[in-house]
Amino acid sequence: MHAASTGWPVDLGWSRGQILWPLHVASMAVLAACLLRTRSTGQAFRAAWVFGTSFLACTFWWLFVAMHTYGGLAAPLAVLAVLLLAGALATYFGLACGLWWRLAQQRPRTAPLLFGALWMMAEMARGTWLTGFGWGAGGYAHLDGPLVFYAPWVGVYGITAVAAAMAMAMAQSVLTKLHFAIALPRGFSLRHRRMWGGVVLAGLLPLIVPASANQWTLSSGSLSVTLLQGNIPQNEKFEVGTGVQRALAWYQGEMLAAPTALVVAPETAIPLLPRELPAGYLEALRDHFAEAGRSAIVGIPLGDDREGYSNSVLALPGAGGQALRYDKHHLVPFGEFIPPMFRWFTALMHIPLGDFNRGALGQPSFEVQGQRLAPNICYEDLFGEELATRFTDAAIAPTVFVNVSNLGWFGDTVAVDQHLAISRMRALEFQRPFVRATNTGATAILDHQGHITAALPRMTAGALVGEVQGREGMTPFAWWASRFGLWPLWLLGLALVLPRKIKG
Repeated sequence: MHAASTGWPVDLGWSRGQILWPLHVASMAVLAACLLRTRSTGQAFRAAWVFGTSFLACTFWWLFVAMHTYGGLAAPLAVLAVLLLAGALATYFGLACGLWWRLAQQRPRTAPLLFGALWMMAEMARGTWLTGFGWGAGGYAHLDGPLVFYAPWVGVYGITAVAAAMAMAMAQSVLTKLHFAIALPRGFSLRHRRMWGGVVLAGLLPLIVPASANQWTLSSGSLSVTLLQGNIPQNEKFEVGTGVQRALAWYQGEMLAAPTALVVAPETAIPLLPRELPAGYLEALRDHFAEAGRSAIVGIPLGDDREGYSNSVLALPGAGGQALRYDKHHLVPFGEFIPPMFRWFTALMHIPLGDFNRGALGQPSFEVQGQRLAPNICYEDLFGEELATRFTDAAIAPTVFVNVSNLGWFGDTVAVDQHLAISRMRALEFQRPFVRATNTGATAILDHQGHITAALPRMTAGALVGEVQGREGMTPFAWWASRFGLWPLWLLGLALVLPRKIKG
């Protein structure tokens, strides 16, 4: 249920990829009920570890497609790799719930708050430590639910904490009323109903406060955009005789024909280094946009043997402008950099990527017709605290986010829907629109409330033409995350967890 809540994985006659927030609360309540009936720290650890391993493996099972179908890794090894990754990341949840069990014996009145704080910190650890992989965090299940009210305040991890606390309060209440008190930790009883009511009230608050009271940004004008989706098969994308020639011809033709102020082509839309391109290819694009007074953002690898290589985008401006580049900062382990002692693993696969240079945080925005565009590549939009570094100065903060991706590695799977949901959450946290140009999907325009205003069908080639409304202003999340990262949430969680010593 937990994995399905962040993106329904199959088509049962209604939309695949749909967000189902009640499933997330229900799955967390089931885990909470199991934890309430455990008898030791070890039992709590094991219950949470099994839960975490299961939901993570079901969340990012599509890594199998990249490793086996396109990377050539043997199927049993690819399955094992997914399970090992899920099991390793689930350790955070096991440790959090083991600690919760010990604290809850002494402080049953605050058990829901303790659970919410510890689960949030486990999710933040999973999403940041050792480069981080927070894909499938529970907060993403609440994009279409009442808790989304908290996105511009506390972000996805804060929403995760509120949902977890609500689930524990519900589990405590139900178990107590069903006279299972003998199975609960010492000290739990109906007299704690006041605390449970307070936690549940946090979930109802968004239904009371008018939506207009949660608006932090204003329109900065509109921009016409064309978003390109080439649908180049991943097994041909880097093949010189097939996918490379098709990509070069298709994207060049579409970029030259685009009638809008901005055209965006996805990650590695141009799959060759500039020196490997046909003579005059890039020059023709630069000259066209300079003469037409339009601009383009296109994904392309850059660099050389001496300086190293980067996964980048080039921004080609209109008349009088200077070309800019953005180098990807948050690299993908095994795809864009090889962790220490794991070169043997990447040697088993045949993926044409290796160690890339890491770009800086907070790189300059690209200005087009008064809008400040902030590029991010692939899953960089998963890291809201990193996007927030662009908001330290409101005067130059982005008005529009631009994501370029290639999810062709994962085929026609729920990964496409999950990544779209991630962009939607970032739009809500910063109250900024997102435009997404991808190779196979989801190519879409999102407004500052995370709504999809236009999109292309996945796994098709096409150009999406539309308008994006830029936004100015600063949400509370953008303000504190730009200055302190996730530390305010860490400190809040620790303040709830550490007031008393842990006994025996």
